[in-house]
Amino acid sequence: YNRPMVHEILPVGPLQCNCSILGDEQTREAIVVDPGDDIDELRAILDRHGLTVKAIVITHAHIDHIGGAARLKSITGAPVLLNESDQAIYGQMDMQAAWLGIATPSRTDIDSFVREGDLIHAGAIECGVMHTPGHTPGSVCLWMPAEKKLLAGDTLFRDSIGRTDLPGGDGRKILASIRDKLFPLPDEAVVIPGHGPVTTIGREKEFNFFLQGL
Repeated sequence: YNRPMVHEILPVGPLQCNCSILGDEQTREAIVVDPGDDIDELRAILDRHGLTVKAIVITHAHIDHIGGAARLKSITGAPVLLNESDQAIYGQMDMQAAWLGIATPSRTDIDSFVREGDLIHAGAIECGVMHTPGHTPGSVCLWMPAEKKLLAGDTLFRDSIGRTDLPGGDGRKILASIRDKLFPLPDEAVVIPGHGPVTTIGREKEFNFFLQGL
């Protein structure tokens, strides 16, 4: 039996990162994934649904995904979760901001390091952590088996994959991550990428040019 779940996707910041708000409608507990920016808009969604944030999960430490984490944490008190292998990239926020020509956002300590197989809960919502290196060394995807939804960060997009030409990127590893971790998921699984439109695992297996022959 599936309890109804709030799932709002808010494209935030200049790069329009897909921030996901996942809320349990009974307990009103929530998980926020990739609060890159636009924290006031995010807060309005949380308030509208009466949600209390239990965890702030960052799929990888690029500024467009983590830029608003410190502010959201200061408002909600929720812990910030990241994979340890992306600590170095998180330490380069000044450089990342300079690339984008924006001010460096305030930083927060990472409260807990997530790794392969960890489960993150809010009420009845359960997200399983998959470590999917390639776009960055510490990139993770979140799999919600009850909903058959994958929050893919910048590992997999509709018709594309994450770029691997930035520091820490590895083209061989991203393809292995997709093949070994994401392709075994059900074809009908809905993929919410870090940017752009949603897709499904089956669609990307069939049509994604980058994944032919995997």
